[in-house]
Amino acid sequence: MNSAIHTALANHAWSVADLLRGDYKQSDYGKVILPFTVLRRLECVLEPTRERVNETVENLKGQGIDNTDHFLRRASGHSFYNTSTYTLRSIAGDASNAATLLQKYVGAFSDNAREVLDKYEFNQQIRKLDDANLLYQVIGKFTDLDLHPEAVPNHNMGYVFEELIRRFAEQSNETAGEHFTPREVIKLMVNLLIAPDGDALSVPGTVRTVMDPACGTGGMLSAAEEHIKDRNPDATVEVYGQELNPESWAICRSDLMIKGQDPEHIAYGNSFSDDGHSREKFDYLLANPPFGVEWKKVKDDVEYEHKSLGEAGRFGAGLPRINDGSLLFLQHMISKMKPVDVHGGGGSRVAIIFNGSPLFTGAAGSGESEIRRWILENDWLEAIVALPDQLFYNTGISTYFWILTNRKAKDHKGKVVLLDARDQWVKMRKSLGDKRKELGDGTAGKPNHIADITRLYGEAITAAGDANHPMHAKVKVFDNTAFGYQRITVERPLKLRFDLTDETLAALIASKPMQKLAEESALKSLPEIAKLVAARRKLTDEQTAELEKLVDAELLPFAEALTPLLGQSWPTLSEAQVALTSVAAEAGLTFPKGATFKKALRDAIGIRDAQGEVQVIKGSSEPDPDLRDYENVPLGEDIEAYLKREVHPHVPDAWIDHTKTKIGYEIPFTRHFYVYEPPRPLAEIDAELKMLESEIQALLSEVTK
Repeated sequence: MNSAIHTALANHAWSVADLLRGDYKQSDYGKVILPFTVLRRLECVLEPTRERVNETVENLKGQGIDNTDHFLRRASGHSFYNTSTYTLRSIAGDASNAATLLQKYVGAFSDNAREVLDKYEFNQQIRKLDDANLLYQVIGKFTDLDLHPEAVPNHNMGYVFEELIRRFAEQSNETAGEHFTPREVIKLMVNLLIAPDGDALSVPGTVRTVMDPACGTGGMLSAAEEHIKDRNPDATVEVYGQELNPESWAICRSDLMIKGQDPEHIAYGNSFSDDGHSREKFDYLLANPPFGVEWKKVKDDVEYEHKSLGEAGRFGAGLPRINDGSLLFLQHMISKMKPVDVHGGGGSRVAIIFNGSPLFTGAAGSGESEIRRWILENDWLEAIVALPDQLFYNTGISTYFWILTNRKAKDHKGKVVLLDARDQWVKMRKSLGDKRKELGDGTAGKPNHIADITRLYGEAITAAGDANHPMHAKVKVFDNTAFGYQRITVERPLKLRFDLTDETLAALIASKPMQKLAEESALKSLPEIAKLVAARRKLTDEQTAELEKLVDAELLPFAEALTPLLGQSWPTLSEAQVALTSVAAEAGLTFPKGATFKKALRDAIGIRDAQGEVQVIKGSSEPDPDLRDYENVPLGEDIEAYLKREVHPHVPDAWIDHTKTKIGYEIPFTRHFYVYEPPRPLAEIDAELKMLESEIQALLSEVTK
């Protein structure tokens, strides 16, 4: 079925919006159109066995059978059924009773089908449409919509739902990309996820489980199932998922019911706080989680699991920034990989779509860096594939596939493949939101980018090592450790000279040791206030003001005594202290004693000077925080050798504070594929400017004629 037919079916359903206009806001059209589309699809699927189900209902009457569900499912030929004799067409023909009859019709569905419609709050929409005298008209519209499986196979029904969701998202300024992923992107993703298992998938009796923790309408699950079935029609594929959006969950669940899959496999809720498959492991996991979505709503649950369960939980490796939960999804998926047995069997493969942020966000020691470190040190990352920009409906940014597995092929062990497919695209005839490009699939005269990228992925190790390979420049292979680095802290000594200026004198007078000295002296003349201070009792505003006045009076002689030294400078702290102490003594004043005052004096009158005195703490140079620098040194390189080679030629007195060294991991994808393009020659640019000037002059002369 081509896209024109999908669009025509979506247009038919969308035409109901003409009836809703005025009684519904545009952003609420989907609350009517989507559940009615699902309802019509369910009705069309059940139509061939309707009479058989009704006969079964009659036959079971009076037999005293409590659980008739098994018999009714068998009669319908599906995992759901409807025991009513009504149809949408018959209900539309009785306008005055349409609401009552439709509610009875919906109530006659099996529990699993009714639960899907309940997620749309369908009864509420029935009442609202009936109050507006629109219900029978809306029902009538959908009776003309042919959604029988012969006309619209299960494979294609998803396109219709996704087209409707995209339109509703545009109407309500929501992000359609949170609900579904372009099908050609899914196809490539599934290819890369499953391609290495070709031989295993062809074995008779093969059973595979596939899981998507942000499954939306189920597009990725359907594509994975179809891909495996194409390789082996006799394979059994069980799909699982979880979805937070109720409408998307309802569509995905109904899709599984129609296909004969177990709808209970699609859990509803947030994968982080309410894991719907907490005890399950899967063969394949894939997802396109929302980009850059914060996880503040589930912060308490995630942090509790991180702290209380550690590595025994899903988030033991680390927590990313609160405003981007992408790497939480990846950790969640990794936790559901099957273990590899002693014979090398078992294991899982994972594919996830990210923007560029998870590649490099977060410095060494941060949550993001620690998650990358955990993945790479466990040798799970198989490859990262860069995709073209403008490929998704809700964003034009660049995106990447991350492919992970705990059963790497022998030649992949300890290595990561970077594959650059950013130039593999064709321009769309008509843009859809931000989507202006697509991956060609070989149809309608388009190149087959999907097949080309899949083939290159399979040849990645060979292509990277063969300079004559036609796609050599598009693939690079690195050891896992190539993405690790040591973040070192480079310190330089604090060097000071010592100046007495109006500012430094004021700072000295205001220092704590000087204030304390003056306060002790002042309290001797204020015995009542001294008792309150000694007892740590709160002073009144008047008492505080009286004490502060006396403190200032005690400090004034110091300021006056030191004023003649204003403008003087000393190369060492000792010389400065001797000079100031001597002047104070001549005035009959005594500075505080001890190291505390000495430090306060240094901090007050010390001025940074590259030629100044090196400050020392416990026999070692004191580092200057203002001159502190950080360097990233490749993992495995001797950091002292790096300091000697890269730093000492410029700052010979620098040293490394080893206690602050941290290990970090980042994947600078674009840096590895950067190709320098020299600027055009100046003569060429100058000639072009002169040509443009001539054209402008010619145009102006035409205007002035």
